[in-house]
Amino acid sequence: MKLLLTSGGVNNKSIHEALVNMLDKPIAECNALCIPTAMYGHPWVGPGVKAWEFISGREENPMVNLGWKSVGVLELTALPSIDKERWVPLVQEADVLLVSGGDALYLYHWMQQSGVAELLPTLRAVYVGMSAGSMVMTPKIGEEFVGWTPPTGEDKALGFVNFSIFPHVDHEMLPDNTMAAAEQWAAALQGPAYAINDDTAIKVIDGEVEVISEGHWKQF
Repeated sequence: MKLLLTSGGVNNKSIHEALVNMLDKPIAECNALCIPTAMYGHPWVGPGVKAWEFISGREENPMVNLGWKSVGVLELTALPSIDKERWVPLVQEADVLLVSGGDALYLYHWMQQSGVAELLPTLRAVYVGMSAGSMVMTPKIGEEFVGWTPPTGEDKALGFVNFSIFPHVDHEMLPDNTMAAAEQWAAALQGPAYAINDDTAIKVIDGEVEVISEGHWKQF
């Protein structure tokens, strides 16, 4: 699997170059699918205008608006009602999946319900997550990030990587997201973890981890 796990999208030249290097052809030749599902589960971001801004590439965080050859929408909540023959080939043919922020556990639930979670390890597409879209790939998110409560009541996620992520460190609009708070969060997790700001991403290719940053971050 090729994963680019960001806090705030493809925010700077270093993260952009990392993404280009992970693709097997230029961005202008790549077909993307964007996944807005996480937004619907978060009271600050969706549903409504912010979901539309993500899908249309109108939001400030660079993801959909990077110059892809084409961009389609993959809405996970709709997939259980559609025959797999109609959507699985589209996912298999995509060059990149662009997964929005929002609520990580809501996204985890619908990745499982839709069948996308099972499909992910078999795909050639580069997976680009933002915030919750990155956190969903981890073993667990920590109680501090639990918003929407899943049927299991647990804070576990997909576990495709062996570390957890604390995004948006020292973000001006998130005063509680300090590095000190991240240290407390990490201590409670009792497992590997990273705290990253919006100018940082974590690249994972076949299990090999590399931090890409023009900002600040910390490994716990």
